[in-house]
Amino acid sequence: MDTPEPLTAEDLARIEERAEAATPGPWHVRELDDDDAMSLVAISTVPDTGHGERWPDFDHQQIVAATLIQQPRYVDVADQRWDENARFIADARQDIPRLIAEIRRLNRRLEGKDQTAEPS
Repeated sequence: MDTPEPLTAEDLARIEERAEAATPGPWHVRELDDDDAMSLVAISTVPDTGHGERWPDFDHQQIVAATLIQQPRYVDVADQRWDENARFIADARQDIPRLIAEIRRLNRRLEGKDQTAEPS
């Protein structure tokens, strides 16, 4: 894998804008089911109840994304990592803002060290 270019302040600002524009978090993985979306693995704004609710017993407006809908088969992935992908997407809602903050914190520390370093 090639080494990516360092992130600039503008890059971080664009990533932060996308994160702030997305549906507010936290996000959760939910496993739902119904006659039209069999075995739905979804990312939701509310936690999973563990009951595999069938529509209309869940609010479709709480669903942010889906990583698996088996019937009809129109949300699926060849490597069958539906649960892993759903967890990654759900956690990204919290992780991305934290990573941006940490990069900025570390950049401030580096800038402070550079300013106090003695010339060679």
